[in-house]
Amino acid sequence: MWRVGSKAACEACRNLVSTNMGVRFRIPLQKLHPLSRAIHHRYSGNSNPHRPPHRTAARYFTSMSRLPMRPLKPSGSGGHNYQQQRNFWVARLAARLLKLRYILLGTAVGGGYTAKKTYEEWKDMLPDFSEYNWVIPDFVWELSEQIDLDKLAKALPEMEEIAKLLPDFEKIGENFTFLKSFLSSKTSVDPALKATDSTAAGSHDAGDKQYKKSSDKEKVDQLQEELLRTQLKYQRMLERLEKENKELRKVVLQKDDKGIHQRKVKKSLIDLYSEVLDILSDYDSNYNTQDHLPRVVVVGDQSAGKTSVLEMIAQARIFPRGSGEMMTRSPVKVTLSEGPHHVAMFKDSGREFDLTKEEDLAALRREIELRMRKSVKEGQTVSSETISLSVKGPGIQRMVLVDLPGVISTVTTGMATDTKETIFSMSKAYMQNPNAIILCIQDGSVDAERSIVTDLVSQMDPQGRRTIFVLTKVDLAEKNLASPSRIQQIIEGKLFPMKALGYFAVVTGRGSSSESIDSIKEYEEEFFQSSRLVREGMLKAHQVTTKNLSLAVSDCFWKMVSESVEQQADVFKASRFNLETEWKNNYPRLRELDRNELFEKAKNEILDEVISLSQVTPQHWEAILQKKLWERVSTHVIENIYLPAAQTMDSGTFNTTVDIKLKQWTDKQLPHKALEVAWETLQEEFARFIAEYKGKDQDDIFDKLKEAVKDESIKRHKWNERALDSLRVIQHNALEDRSITDKPQWDAAIQFMEETLQSRLKDTESVIRDMVGPDWKERWLNWKNRTPDQHIRNETKNELDRLLKLHDDHTAYLANDEVTTVRKNLEGRGVEVDPALIKDTWHQLYRRHFLQKALSHCNLCKRGFYYYQRHFVDSELECNDVVLFWRIQRMLVITANTLRQQLTNTEVRRLEKNVKEVLDDFGEDVEKKTQLITGRRVQLAEDLKKVREIQEKLEAFIEALHKDK
Repeated sequence: MWRVGSKAACEACRNLVSTNMGVRFRIPLQKLHPLSRAIHHRYSGNSNPHRPPHRTAARYFTSMSRLPMRPLKPSGSGGHNYQQQRNFWVARLAARLLKLRYILLGTAVGGGYTAKKTYEEWKDMLPDFSEYNWVIPDFVWELSEQIDLDKLAKALPEMEEIAKLLPDFEKIGENFTFLKSFLSSKTSVDPALKATDSTAAGSHDAGDKQYKKSSDKEKVDQLQEELLRTQLKYQRMLERLEKENKELRKVVLQKDDKGIHQRKVKKSLIDLYSEVLDILSDYDSNYNTQDHLPRVVVVGDQSAGKTSVLEMIAQARIFPRGSGEMMTRSPVKVTLSEGPHHVAMFKDSGREFDLTKEEDLAALRREIELRMRKSVKEGQTVSSETISLSVKGPGIQRMVLVDLPGVISTVTTGMATDTKETIFSMSKAYMQNPNAIILCIQDGSVDAERSIVTDLVSQMDPQGRRTIFVLTKVDLAEKNLASPSRIQQIIEGKLFPMKALGYFAVVTGRGSSSESIDSIKEYEEEFFQSSRLVREGMLKAHQVTTKNLSLAVSDCFWKMVSESVEQQADVFKASRFNLETEWKNNYPRLRELDRNELFEKAKNEILDEVISLSQVTPQHWEAILQKKLWERVSTHVIENIYLPAAQTMDSGTFNTTVDIKLKQWTDKQLPHKALEVAWETLQEEFARFIAEYKGKDQDDIFDKLKEAVKDESIKRHKWNERALDSLRVIQHNALEDRSITDKPQWDAAIQFMEETLQSRLKDTESVIRDMVGPDWKERWLNWKNRTPDQHIRNETKNELDRLLKLHDDHTAYLANDEVTTVRKNLEGRGVEVDPALIKDTWHQLYRRHFLQKALSHCNLCKRGFYYYQRHFVDSELECNDVVLFWRIQRMLVITANTLRQQLTNTEVRRLEKNVKEVLDDFGEDVEKKTQLITGRRVQLAEDLKKVREIQEKLEAFIEALHKDK
């Protein structure tokens, strides 16, 4: 109930009501009746009574003034009745105001529900953009607070422009209504009614029926065209938004590269995953069966367009091209990822190829072709060695693809005979991976029956759970095929025996190698927009263009990675446990050193052994050199110098002959022989130190490596030839000197001469013993007999011995008459002998006779130093042979000292340098290290290192994958 207050309140109400009659009064709010003020604040939305009233309040009171009211009677004698009427009017006004509130509330609820329903209908008619959430990376949301939203709003297109791109929903609604009624009329007819209608159809006019069918068909065609136009509008709108997002993402990535955010840059998911695959590729180039990590394996017939499809996905023409010839000769692993710049890089190279520049593209193609040819061994056509390449760029889908050589049906001239089988086995090895996604490329311009790869794929994946089929060159197929429905059968999977997850049709250009990726994309879009296959519904819109193919392959790849990577990590964890257990059981006290670490250890040991050569004493070097040099030249000295000169039996002739022969020997042979001896001595000492060190280590794992390093170092080492001339001069001066200064030197020369002659005499007696066979003691004790030839030799020997006893000073050669006399004497005893045999036997017998006399003469010369020093001429004691041996001995000492100096000052250091070079070369040659450092211990350490590295990389990838989700 209203409680009426003072007279001023009633007057205020009357003044408000009187505004309907054209008179407006401004009444201060403070002068209003309390109830009026409450109504004013209630309907004006002004909760503060002291704030000035809103215009809405005035309008509300104006509307209330239009309500039907009784006219007020003037005040008079019936003042009490007037007061009651006035109170009744106020009550009616309040009741009507309350009723109006509920009407307005119901209208607002109904209007809101209608607006919501209209919004839902509009929302259902719009396409689903949730599949394109990947376009905006996660870190863009992190940067949202730093982006000026006002500037971004200004950069977006106006609503009017967006409204122009939207379709005519009224027209689409009419078409859908017609299509629904048309289809329902066709499908909801009862069979009995159909029979009745068919019977009664004869009574209708045939022209009206034909007109109705034609009109329905025209409406259906019109509806299909309208739907196609609408779809193309959405496609263009989506492409425009993708392009703008690509540019925005590129700007953000470039700012991120410049370090604006000052945060630690982490490797992307695809980079982490690619590193795992690279390690696995190095771990076993023959594709380890335990490696079941997902890859996209690209297979197809030769010249089916595999390379072109990959280039469209990578958005660059990066592969070498050829007309009808095999270009892909080895697997190429391509890691695709997103980045601010369109670049490519090999795994083992730091050079970046800018794919926006034609010269860099040409250089990249040449490098890929060169690597392929290097990987192919002699006599082969293809190689299983994988070439690892990464491609980054804005808008590129993240995935890992492996391009394999195209499958061939016939081996042509110039190919290896096993090329076909090698490609088949390589393709099977990659496709046998249960988590590998098979991208099967089929040439659409040739007959489907000529395909080889489809049978191979159906064998590897009979259920088609991980196969994506791609039909290339659809433009040529549409032009050449008489029945386009054949393409529809291929895309629907009804023509080939193989099954697949999805079927796609693409166009990869007009066949020119000079076309750019942008022109190919434009041509592909234009073709499918005007293609009869799409227009007539034979191909769905999501089944065409390489863009849709790239999105589908990337989604399938990451789905397979998410499902299988943790299982594969568990497999490697179990493998690591088994390997560690085997190591603990077999090598509990040894560190786990892999092949590279073992090589470094062996390298240090070998260098230590080379340094040990510089610690050899000079006395040791000279003794070895002197002994080896005499062993090398002693035969020449005795046979070609001493014996010819001594057998002349004349002192003057002896000295002359010796000087001439020594001069010739020094000029031609002696320096070279000395250098050979020095080089061999260095080799032997080097080998001796290596053998001694090996005996201390008790580890034969380095034996092959040390032997190979020693042989290769010696092979590379060449003696300094400039020392040859100086050595020749030193040796010549040493042999020219004949002055023995003291008795110890004389005694040393006699001792040297005795040892040499005794050694020669012993050798000669051994030769004679072999010629004549065993003597009577050996024949009786050892039951040995002489051969017929030995019997003849023995008889000849006995006859020649009698001759030497008769002529003790006989010359070194037999005269012809003496040979005849010996032969006749032997014939008289019944022994037939050849004159050559007599001379040969005489040579050995005379040599023994001469050496025995020389040794006797040497004993006599022990007391001859006095005569030599006083220059006495004594025909019975001429010791020129002692002087000769002194000269030889002195030459050996001086030569050994010279060679030792050259060894310690120059050649040992050069050898050490050669050893370092050989070790460096071996360290860079992986195959060489694999051959030289072998054994189960090495292989076990290698496997442990690789498995641990793979497991760590996989765990890091899985952690990043979970964070990305």
